[in-house]
Amino acid sequence: MKLGSHWLSVLRQGVLRHGVAAVGFVLLAAAVAVQAVQPTARPRQPAEAQWVAAWTAAPVDFRELSANPLLTAAAPRPGGDAFRGQTVRQQFEPALGGDRVRIRFSNRFGKTPLRVAAASVARSTGSGAISPSTVRVLRFGGRNSVVVAPGAEIWSDGVDLKVEPGQAVAASAFFDRAAPFATVHLQAADASWVGGGNAISAATLPNAEPLPLNHVVTGLDVMTSQPTRAVVAFGDSITAGGGEAGDGSYPDLLATRLRNSAAAAQPVSVLNAGIGGNRLLVDGIGPNGLSRFARDALGQSGVTHVIVLLGTNDIGRSVFVLPARPTPEHEVATAARITEGLQQLTKQARAKGVKVLIGTVPPFKNTPYWAESSEAMRGEVNRWIRSRQDVDGVIDFDAILRNPADPQSLNPLYDNGDHLHPNKAGHAAMAAAIDVRELQE
Repeated sequence: MKLGSHWLSVLRQGVLRHGVAAVGFVLLAAAVAVQAVQPTARPRQPAEAQWVAAWTAAPVDFRELSANPLLTAAAPRPGGDAFRGQTVRQQFEPALGGDRVRIRFSNRFGKTPLRVAAASVARSTGSGAISPSTVRVLRFGGRNSVVVAPGAEIWSDGVDLKVEPGQAVAASAFFDRAAPFATVHLQAADASWVGGGNAISAATLPNAEPLPLNHVVTGLDVMTSQPTRAVVAFGDSITAGGGEAGDGSYPDLLATRLRNSAAAAQPVSVLNAGIGGNRLLVDGIGPNGLSRFARDALGQSGVTHVIVLLGTNDIGRSVFVLPARPTPEHEVATAARITEGLQQLTKQARAKGVKVLIGTVPPFKNTPYWAESSEAMRGEVNRWIRSRQDVDGVIDFDAILRNPADPQSLNPLYDNGDHLHPNKAGHAAMAAAIDVRELQE
């Protein structure tokens, strides 16, 4: 900076004292000086470098969750359902490594502008703590703060921070004015904390309190110049796993398998866009799959593949009949409507050049979802999926998870106890059934 100021002074003096003739000499000298300091600047990224999603979460509307009497995580807080003069810190594990990152802040379900007064990213040391030497203050178009419009999302500017696959990272955001709860997600549990004041750079949050829901931060991208595949697992709680449906998730276990696989010729980022209770055709918990697919799956940076596993909640909810509230005709699930919905997702992905793998619907006998009619619908949907020639792969999750002695029910070895959701062994079996070669093409 001093060297630049010196040459600016020389330039002024040359023009004033010696006229235009002196300017050429001064500019030449200045150019030499600029060349002398140039090597100290950060090297530019190669032209082919691109942002690729390393972690994502599919958000839902807090108001929708809080209206659900069965979801204690969305119960009102003593301090109210808003952050005021507080820092929120969220921890997550990227599936892809890199030396430069950016963070996505979402106000997708907000009804008012969301002001993020300050934010940072750092390596996590667990339980809401971070490594101070790795803290990187985030900026937005060069500014320290940003206002995210209702319904919008925004990415921070990129910062240099080395992250490794499977190693925890934490993003912190300070809200200097009221920020009502709006855009939240459940991936993963026990991963967010709130503390008083602006503590985005603090190793530990002051008077930190755990949060049952994760807020605002919904993605991390890494910049890479390597050939990379990004695979989005799109579905309901059987995809979400983790905090929503038990221990582990098949996308997480698939990511670990790919990292340790000699057959994986290039890095593969596996992203979990599952929402527990989500349906393909009708809004339930989270927007319906047809409406959120473009953003939650195809909107991920560098996406190359999508694994679709949806239909369980559409089929299962078809047996619920409430005389006081009959189901509107357009919300009635049928095998034809479900398969047409899956076909629409395939067409959307194809139009974006994204490869599609579709999973069969796993069994759910001995649950409230099961009836002869819902079983018949599941069988029809699965026959349609298995017959597809216009997708890049079919993953027969039904065949993998079912009980050989009773194919309409989950294998006891894979049952988490509710006869609907797989346990960790079940998720591992799902991850092991996916052909790694299909994700490399």
